[in-house]
Amino acid sequence: MKITDVTLTLFAWESIPATTYGHHTARPTGKSDLGLLRVMTDQGIEGHAFLGTSSNPASLDGPSLIRFLKPLLLGEDPLDRERLNRALWNRVRVATVRAIGACDIALWDIAGKAAGLPIHRLLGTCRDSIAAYASSEIHAEAQEYAQQALHYQATGWRAYKIHPPQRWRDDIKVCEAVRKAVGDDYQIMLDSTWSYRYEEALRVGRAIEEMNFYWYEDPLSDQDIYNYVKLKQKLDIPILATEYPIGGLDAYVPWIIERATDFLRGDVAVKGGITTLVKAAHLAEAFRMNFEVHHGGNSLNNVANLHVIMAIRNTELFEVLLPDAMQKYGLAEDIAVDRNGLVHAPTGPGLGANIDLDLIERMKTGVLS
Repeated sequence: MKITDVTLTLFAWESIPATTYGHHTARPTGKSDLGLLRVMTDQGIEGHAFLGTSSNPASLDGPSLIRFLKPLLLGEDPLDRERLNRALWNRVRVATVRAIGACDIALWDIAGKAAGLPIHRLLGTCRDSIAAYASSEIHAEAQEYAQQALHYQATGWRAYKIHPPQRWRDDIKVCEAVRKAVGDDYQIMLDSTWSYRYEEALRVGRAIEEMNFYWYEDPLSDQDIYNYVKLKQKLDIPILATEYPIGGLDAYVPWIIERATDFLRGDVAVKGGITTLVKAAHLAEAFRMNFEVHHGGNSLNNVANLHVIMAIRNTELFEVLLPDAMQKYGLAEDIAVDRNGLVHAPTGPGLGANIDLDLIERMKTGVLS
């Protein structure tokens, strides 16, 4: 089997809610574009992936994918994923990690379709469902967080994560309001999205430690390993870092060596695809660390994330970033949380996702080839 063509169909995403999750989030514009990546073969099997998010249009990353990554794939056997993965990463200075990730996902989609199996079966399935957690947007008032947490608790979701206003005193008040609303036993987490100085992070960490929060995510700047080490030595609550900076497997090494975090983190977009994500999860497992998978930024990336989750032992929860309208687009049937708060393994070959090709054709703005 040989790859015969690689194209990226850009399609408009409009009426996106004006939502933010932290200072790192791009200013909401209400519109973006995604790209449907198609990797075609001489046997008629196509691999698919989505490129882009509600805040990072595919039109930004797409040209480098076609210019610098497509030539590496043409004429190659798509089942040579490991060899092709290395070749793709060799172009990381001229193409984005997100573009590398999309190519890797499409190759895995081809492999699953060729075998007639879901990707998680190729990786080695270890579960068929996982508990979901609701991951908040930023709200103006503490009671908005409390009410949202109560809603998801009442509908059977297993946990709730706060993206706070990013003012440390206000953030503690938000955490207090949510804990009071849901009671002592419900699982809640805090994701401060890299917003504190060390002293602020310590104060917030001590406060949520007393409130029995499950983890403390990204309190410090994303590369501030020196202060993460200090913070981890002062706190008992598990610290979760490494979602950013964007990078590959080697980006995790200093965090482990320096004992700067308790859990590792990543997704198929910001870590460069299924191949890297699986390796990172196994690296974490070797050190008896959780690897909690981050939201993938678009609907098909979340399906790819879900395949990885179903094939690794050391992740506990599936992130659902709120609101849904900010995150879900382009699939005829998206991932759903059942009445027991679970999401289930895909069952179709490859990614097993039902892409809404009619919507993509209707909203198409161009094709890069």
